[in-house]
Amino acid sequence: MKKLNFKETYKALPSGLTIKESVVCDGLGLFTTEDIDAGVFLGETHIWENNRWDWIRTPLGGFINHAEDPNCFINTNIHYHDGQQRELYTIRPVYEGEEILIYYKLPEYYDS
Repeated sequence: MKKLNFKETYKALPSGLTIKESVVCDGLGLFTTEDIDAGVFLGETHIWENNRWDWIRTPLGGFINHAEDPNCFINTNIHYHDGQQRELYTIRPVYEGEEILIYYKLPEYYDS
């Protein structure tokens, strides 16, 4: 059996999502290409890189926009790399063609 490597398995966006012009801001946004149920894990948005001492934003995390009434949220996965991974989940059903939106939270402090 052939072993698949990272290049053969990595997808910038999960199935069911695409990037196009945002409806809530100037620029691009993340949109559904199919209906997605509530409580669905969509993928990792950010991963902490100890060598750089900084967050690496994934393509999934790069196109999520803000809304006062979001349909998704970002959660800290405490079971992966000591909580150094952020994951995107749906709050409610998100229908085909809807933009994926979260409520941005400001960090408690800034390093710089």
